Amino acid sequence: MEEKINALYDDYRSGHTGRRIFLKRLALMTGSTAAAMTLLPLLEDNQLSAAEKRKKISEVLAEAVTYQGDQCEMKAYLAHPSKGKKFPAVVVIQEIFGLNDHIREVTRRMAGEGFLALAPDALSPLGGTPEDTTSAREMMGKLDAAQTVNNYVAAVKYLKTHPLSNGKVGCTGFCWGGAMTNQVAVNCPSLDAAVPYYGSQPKTEEVPKIKAPLLIHYAENDQRINAGIEAYEKALKENNKEFQSFIYPGTGHGFNNDSAPQRYHEQAAKLAWSRTVAFFREKLK
Repeated sequence: MEEKINALYDDYRSGHTGRRIFLKRLALMTGSTAAAMTLLPLLEDNQLSAAEKRKKISEVLAEAVTYQGDQCEMKAYLAHPSKGKKFPAVVVIQEIFGLNDHIREVTRRMAGEGFLALAPDALSPLGGTPEDTTSAREMMGKLDAAQTVNNYVAAVKYLKTHPLSNGKVGCTGFCWGGAMTNQVAVNCPSLDAAVPYYGSQPKTEEVPKIKAPLLIHYAENDQRINAGIEAYEKALKENNKEFQSFIYPGTGHGFNNDSAPQRYHEQAAKLAWSRTVAFFREKLK
């Protein structure tokens, strides 16, 4: 079946099959129109060559910046497309390892998709992320929780008024950053969209404060995080919040992190990324 789907897409991409006929046939193969539309971004991403992906990132400008946080100056990594004047904006929230090369790479990828992307260094109040991963993890445990949330809310406000921003701002984060993304959604009513990856959920009594639509990614084999799904989704439904959630089969915590081969799940990461980009393009336009 996979070979037939790829062949169908090749015919469409080469111009031998029109889009309407292609989508109709894809729906028949996958069982429904909804399934076809879910698969389409993954097919498109798989067709990008490594050279094309590198080209997207090469067309990005990046720099170290600072902005005012909660009683501290926040260090951050800012990236945006090299061409254009105004972009939808996204705060990229790190894992527990600090603002490292992997998160900078994710930030550039987001910029390569057409966004103004900002990755704050959560450890700024303590001097910034050290090179040593173990030290970074230990320092993360010393952060003041309320101040840290405020520093990310300040990042949203920074992007709202940035000269390159269209005024619409979303946030996404991974692991520790997924939990922080949920907290930003709770504490920042001006946030326009939120995409937490396998992050712990906020308290159910905090859910009414959420204004932003949510796209939530979970790993299948992630018992600690997944234990909170039922209560969170129940509260979201009861409070009429806009959300979608996906659990990715065969994955474990951290499946998006391609710098950690033991955790990375290529197919799930690509599908989740394509959904994330599509969601931000819809909500931040």
